[in-house]
Amino acid sequence: MKDIEIAQNAQMKPIIEIAKQVGLNEDEIETYGRYKAKISLPLKNKKEKNGKLILVTAINPTPAGEGKSTVSVGLADAINLLGKKSMLALREPSLGLLWG
Repeated sequence: MKDIEIAQNAQMKPIIEIAKQVGLNEDEIETYGRYKAKISLPLKNKKEKNGKLILVTAINPTPAGEGKSTVSVGLADAINLLGKKSMLALREPSLGLLWG
């Protein structure tokens, strides 16, 4: 099966459901349709700050790409499988057309 076929057959979860999984309520996100949202700015003032940041970057591009998006998705999935809450933000992913 090709990547595009896998992506087209995937069942996306509503963003509100995903927000609840990471401890956000509807007032803390600004939805853009059913599947996209931004986190509201006042959330940065929340007292609970137990989060960690993992930055995935690369320096030498190759014709096939560096694999940052693939590594990032795999890392977020692995953290979730360990029972931890994780959130992933991709900035201009090359596979964005496949992933929506």
